[in-house]
Amino acid sequence: MQALPTGEDAAPAVAGFDLTKLPTLEELEEMSTDELDDFLGLKPSADIPAAARRSMERAGVLATSEGGLPGGSLAKQPAALVRAALKGTNKPMVSRWGHILLRRALASRLAAPEGMDPVEFATLRVRTLNMMGEYSVARALVQDIDTANYSPALAAAAIDAYIGTADIVGACPAVRLVRTDREDAQWKMLSGICAAFAGEETRAQNDLRRLQNSGQMAAIDVLLAQRFAGAAGTGGKAVTIEWDDVSDITPWRFALANALSEPVPEGLIDDLTPALLKSAAVTPALPFLQRVAGSDVAGQSGILSASAMVDLYGQIHAEGGGDSDAATRAARLREAYVGTDPAARLAAIRDVWSDAGGFAYGRMVLTAYAAARLPAQEDFSDDAGELIASMLSAGLDRDAMLWANVVEQGSVGWALLAIAAPNRRQAVTDGEMDNFLDDDGSSGQRKSRMLLAGLAGLGRLDQATINEYSGKLSISLGGETRWTRAIDGAARVGNPTLVALLAGLGMQGDSWDRMTARHLFHIVSSLRRVGLEAEARMIAAEAVARA
Repeated sequence: MQALPTGEDAAPAVAGFDLTKLPTLEELEEMSTDELDDFLGLKPSADIPAAARRSMERAGVLATSEGGLPGGSLAKQPAALVRAALKGTNKPMVSRWGHILLRRALASRLAAPEGMDPVEFATLRVRTLNMMGEYSVARALVQDIDTANYSPALAAAAIDAYIGTADIVGACPAVRLVRTDREDAQWKMLSGICAAFAGEETRAQNDLRRLQNSGQMAAIDVLLAQRFAGAAGTGGKAVTIEWDDVSDITPWRFALANALSEPVPEGLIDDLTPALLKSAAVTPALPFLQRVAGSDVAGQSGILSASAMVDLYGQIHAEGGGDSDAATRAARLREAYVGTDPAARLAAIRDVWSDAGGFAYGRMVLTAYAAARLPAQEDFSDDAGELIASMLSAGLDRDAMLWANVVEQGSVGWALLAIAAPNRRQAVTDGEMDNFLDDDGSSGQRKSRMLLAGLAGLGRLDQATINEYSGKLSISLGGETRWTRAIDGAARVGNPTLVALLAGLGMQGDSWDRMTARHLFHIVSSLRRVGLEAEARMIAAEAVARA
């Protein structure tokens, strides 16, 4: 009889397995299907057939023909500069138009800079979009990339985008296919949910129950996950959601509650952060009255267009909102658009603007097209500045120019038109600037500073006038920093995408008080030099209107 092998021959490698590390029968019985597939090397790394897989050469959702920025514009740029610009952009934009421009750049179908991994480039873009509250755009971007190409960092950014859009099941390919070292409680809850939707309902509920007993997460978080996982099977045990001990709403709770149509108590809804208000405004699962509560901040930030805001109020008016403030506002908005008397329409517009709190500019976005429908007449000259600002918030510059013969020289309305005029070739004179400075009642004459920076950036002031009023306002538009050198250099070589990224880096903050005249000058000047003059004009006009 042949002797049994000993020593090194006792456990040869068979078909790629190290037999010395085989689990026991008990350990095998405890393994989930996923864990067993992973151990045997059977776990798939992709959910798309090889013939249908997509290249990472140019990831994005907006082609040049659709308004995207040039696809190869960053390919020859320094990877370190692009990386620094994207990593450094970690706060929302002060400017609505700056937000819109940066979103357009990040969503464009772009090639990665030379020396940067395309997956890293995509990850940085998705993270920035998430930070901006543009979860839908971020989700579309990650969906343009095959899961087989995901890194752990891209998977994490993708999951944030899916949670931001309350698309929990959409995150499952990243959760189940991407190899990651994550062991945090949120990951475990997602793993349980995804296991349930993969047919492992019993095991998923057991895992979630163990997580609940471990105390790693608040009870409400795991209960919401259990309810969601239960929707994948035959129903099973009912899960009662109790909000009594919950003091705040997190993105996870908000997403799960919305996905489950689980009502969040009014006391918690009233205390949503601006970031969650932005999500609420674009979450289809929420009632219109809850969505409209976030529409002001979403409109002001650039997430919602004027048309989208009007559509939202139109739904409230059509369905009836009872005696709520939103229903009253919807009725006044309708009067602002379709009323027969212009004076009554103006009164309705002013009613819509009232009681907006810190998001007054969002209400101006809401009334942009109503303002454009008003006749430009002397009777309304006192309101011309705000009406023009409202029109320009939606880019209606040609409608705003109809008021050129109505506004008084030196007024805010005059200043906005001096900046926003599409084809102005005549320089603004020092006499016109004097009139504006004399009437400027803004704190620290910030409107005058923004006007000077905007006009100088657009090339609508001669150098002597720039020098004169820089002295009067005690500001300097010159002087160099690393950022000014970078954005001026990008403009000098005619690169609109890099200018847009650097402009976003320079427009971060929670209010226009964070924006300096020097920053505005370099942003407006650089945008104009790379062919983005329309965006430059709108950003400069917004600065004057909101300073």
